[in-house]
Order: sequence, then C-alpha cells, then structure tokens
Amino acid sequence: MIVISDYCYRYKPFYRLSACAYYVTAIQEIHLQNRKAEMANEVPTTIPQVVFKTRVRDESLAGDNPFSWLDVPSDTIFSNRKVVIVALPGAFTPTCSSTHLPGYEAKYDELKSLGVDEVYCVSVNDAFSMYQWSKQLGVKNVKMLPDGNGEFTKEMGMLVKKENLGFGDRSWRYSMLVENGQVSKVFAEQGKEDNCESDPFEYSDVNTMLNFLKTA
Repeated sequence: MIVISDYCYRYKPFYRLSACAYYVTAIQEIHLQNRKAEMANEVPTTIPQVVFKTRVRDESLAGDNPFSWLDVPSDTIFSNRKVVIVALPGAFTPTCSSTHLPGYEAKYDELKSLGVDEVYCVSVNDAFSMYQWSKQLGVKNVKMLPDGNGEFTKEMGMLVKKENLGFGDRSWRYSMLVENGQVSKVFAEQGKEDNCESDPFEYSDVNTMLNFLKTA
C-alpha cells in the first residue's frame, strides 16, 4: 500500500501527482506480472468442457446456404477417441494457410494409420470463416472446429492478444494429442506472449506430431 503523508497531500500538489503516477505504474506492473504468470501456466491435463458453435449441412433446407447451427460439446469430439488438434492464430493468415493446416491435411492418412481417430483444426474464428477457409484450401479430411468466443482456447491456457495486428484475442500456435479427453502431448511454439512480434512455427508442424506418434 502506498501512503501519502498529509503534508504532501495538502500542501504539495507535485508530490501528490507523483505519488498517483507511481501508484498507477505499480498497478500496471502488477497486472503485467500477473499476465506473464498466467501465460506461463501449463496446459490442463484434461480437455475443458465447452460447446463449439458449428454449422452443418441440412438437407431439409433449400437455397445457397443449406446449413444449420449445431452445438457440439467437448465430449462428442474427445470421449473414447484419439484426436489430434492443430491450433493456429487465424483463418486465411499466411503461415496457417501455406503450411500449418495444409501439412496436416496432406498427411491425414498417415496420422490415421498411426491410430489417430480424427484431426481437428481449432482457431478463434467463427464457423463461417472456418468453412470458407477450408473450402478455399481444398481441405477435405481435417475437421474445422470454430472457437469463436475463444472459450476452449482460454481454458487451454493458449489465448493471447494480437492487438498489434488488429486481431484481438487469438490462439497461440500449437498441436496436441488427446486420448479419451486426456491431454497426452502438446507441441507449443516457444515465446508465447501477448502481441508477439513474430509468428514462430517450429514445433507444431505435422512431422513433429508424426515422429512422436511413431515412437510413442
């Protein structure tokens, strides 16, 4: 607690302003340290229970947009299954579009041959964006999992700010193996921080996941 003497408070406006500025700076520093501690926390060992807002084709609908909303809980995706998650900052962004997601799509069958039941791509984007992005890339096998509100990503400890790029809150780049709702392995890029100036991509690629599965 910062204490300002009555003398300084009543008779020395300069001291009062300086103390207030010091107090604000101290609060900002505490907030920054708390945020760093939060960012450094390890990912949970169990997949968080959230509901994904997805869009699915509805044959009962006519027109150019024959899709309906479908709420998909975590258990539907992860229970009694071996799942690979590829999580990335955003649909239509450069590295995500040129290498990260296409890599998992190209080696989908190899992942399946190693006992993986399904591969999902998670991003803090809405269902419409995820669908159009997968359509543009020609993704046929990897399932798109929109985390529009960032709830899953936040519970995983992977939500970061990308305000420096005008993105708001997004997912840090990582891949993950989940077995029956339990996190078996995470390959997260190093340097996780808010408003990261770079976009590291070294550990979460499909080859790293394949090599792990081959030796597990």
